[in-house]
Amino acid sequence: MWSFIARRTLIMIPMMLVVSVICFVVVELQPGDYVTQFLSNPDITKEQIESIRLEYGLDKGPAERYLMWVEGIVTRGDFGWSFASRRPVWDLIAERMGWTVVIAVLAILFQWALAVPLGVYSATHPRSAGDYALTGGAFLGLSIPDFFLAILIMFALVSAGSTSVGGLFSGEYVAAPWSLAKFWDLLKHLWVPVVVIGSAGVASLLRVMRGNYLDASSAPFVEALRARGLSERRVKGHVLKNALNPMVSLAGMQLPEVFSGTITASIVIGLPTIGPFFYEALLNSDQYLVMAFLMFIAFITQLGSLAADIALAALDPRIRIS
Repeated sequence: MWSFIARRTLIMIPMMLVVSVICFVVVELQPGDYVTQFLSNPDITKEQIESIRLEYGLDKGPAERYLMWVEGIVTRGDFGWSFASRRPVWDLIAERMGWTVVIAVLAILFQWALAVPLGVYSATHPRSAGDYALTGGAFLGLSIPDFFLAILIMFALVSAGSTSVGGLFSGEYVAAPWSLAKFWDLLKHLWVPVVVIGSAGVASLLRVMRGNYLDASSAPFVEALRARGLSERRVKGHVLKNALNPMVSLAGMQLPEVFSGTITASIVIGLPTIGPFFYEALLNSDQYLVMAFLMFIAFITQLGSLAADIALAALDPRIRIS
């Protein structure tokens, strides 16, 4: 197992190098750069524009800038400088990383806490009223855009008399020190982004879980277990274990989407996460911030794939043997 983890970790290094090249090329292909937005400002002269280019190193060639960027990441952990914020990129990402991780972890727990039992119920009660209701709800959840669901929930809260919707805190607690009242205020706001970001995942995982459970329950090993005299409860436990294997792989691939916080929904709710920050960086042509975000999502994707493989090996002895 440890050799497998070591091999997968080493493979991530050249993969991230390839991703860095792709990120840089994609950002370079967009028309203009950060300084382009000043060209339409009559108060800024061409000399001032060229001075800004020199200050941020935009006068250098693409290859030289890429090598300087990669060198800074490898040697100093420096992901570049944010042109718009005039601060190091990593400092800006680190400020929003905490809430990003909290919301992502809660959204994942929300997805699994609902999708697994509901999927099992739907599979063990096929063609029943509950199965049809869950199937219809799953398709409805997949078809509703996350930002529209956020608007509906916020509208319902306002209609119910809430005076503070959006964000993670009420106005009086945003800058206040931590206290029991602030924590309670956080809980009153936190469920909205968790439900909005996790809803689409619940719908897709529920359908996958239902199909996996039905497939596993009709496999030959189920009859063999019953023939050996195992109780129905233990048989269902083995069926559930086999049905979870594809779910683990799917959860690993959903990790980047959850961490990005579905950008549009995060903007609507007003979350202090990295998703809306990425959108602002795109609008400002803040190239190093954009590239750092893309690199972060690529890293999370590979990390999710690695975690899924490790979890699969823990669940299925056949994978450990192979």
